[in-house]
Amino acid sequence: MTQVLDATRDRSGGYKVDVSRGERIGRVSSEWFSRPADERYLSLSELFAAVQIRTERSRTRTVDSAAIRVEASRDDAERLSLVLPGKDTPIIPTHWSFGQLASLVGAPTAYLRQLPAPLAGINLQYGLASHRAEQVKTLETEDGRIELRALTGPDYGRIFDHELVAAVQRIAGNGTGDTRWKVPGVLEWSTGVYHPHVDVTKDTTTLYASDRDVFLFLVDDLNPIEAGRLPDGSPDLYFRGFYCWNSEVGAKTLGIASFYLRAVCQNRNLWGVEGFEEITIRHSKYAASRFAHEAAPALARFANSSSVPFVNGIKAARERIVARTDEDRCDFLRKRGFSKAEAAKIIETVLAEEGRKPESVFDFVQGITAVARDKAHQDARLDLEARAKKLLDRAA
Repeated sequence: MTQVLDATRDRSGGYKVDVSRGERIGRVSSEWFSRPADERYLSLSELFAAVQIRTERSRTRTVDSAAIRVEASRDDAERLSLVLPGKDTPIIPTHWSFGQLASLVGAPTAYLRQLPAPLAGINLQYGLASHRAEQVKTLETEDGRIELRALTGPDYGRIFDHELVAAVQRIAGNGTGDTRWKVPGVLEWSTGVYHPHVDVTKDTTTLYASDRDVFLFLVDDLNPIEAGRLPDGSPDLYFRGFYCWNSEVGAKTLGIASFYLRAVCQNRNLWGVEGFEEITIRHSKYAASRFAHEAAPALARFANSSSVPFVNGIKAARERIVARTDEDRCDFLRKRGFSKAEAAKIIETVLAEEGRKPESVFDFVQGITAVARDKAHQDARLDLEARAKKLLDRAA
């Protein structure tokens, strides 16, 4: 790994970074904005304990959908319960599993939620009786009462949330600085300095779990990587980072994204991202095996890998001069599928941000990602970012 001398540190102990380069990724920020206080955890140990205990209190079984009985009382218009075959104790569906049950019988979930429980129950029971009978897999959790947390197909390959957290713990310990992987610091916009040290609080944490998912984001921001120099001669600094997610109730896939980034702001946007890679695993029949043999090892490899290939790739892209005239610049971009207007915008952006027109592959990559950041529509932004990554990969 490229060593960064203490001289590159700001007096405050932070690192001067250039966030005008690379991609901006808002996935972590979206999680940060949407999570209430009871879904925020201050350490991986605390998070693991919370998601493991619900697994210990859970059981799964496969039943025939036609054998499910829906019960509701006129005395309680809000409460609806289910009785599953082989057990007389009523089970209360969660908000999520109610939606899964409605989808199973083809009923409009939003409409059923508006009905009093007895009416919703009549509709669901009719749907279960008239719908083609099929087997479904349940996830039931007992905590004072029995809740139905998920209702999925019989071949649903459940990866429990605590399994993902445990895989992260193996490389990141507690996630608070006992290893190189930790909850990120924060960018000070007024100075352009990234400060790696922040107190982990409910407001700053990036470790989340709800009744239907987990999401974790950690960085190695005490060990900056120098990958070339900025126009003013200062080092272009990066940090390694990754985030991962899972839902044991079928709300989303399992996924891991790894990348290099230059900073994380207070709102948990990722700035100056390069080398973004993502793998996802659907909860299909062999999902648990794929997690054990693909996802968890991939995370460990990234956590312990050398940054040399990344640094060499950036260096190669900086050194590879592909255009010296305006005609060369336009031809370079047009041959790679950019329109005349897009090419002009990319060249203009590099000139505005760098004080010179693009010459190297790296210059063009930075121009493309800068233009992508201003795209209002996500599809257009992702398309441009993918084309920039393709250019960078080829240069390496």
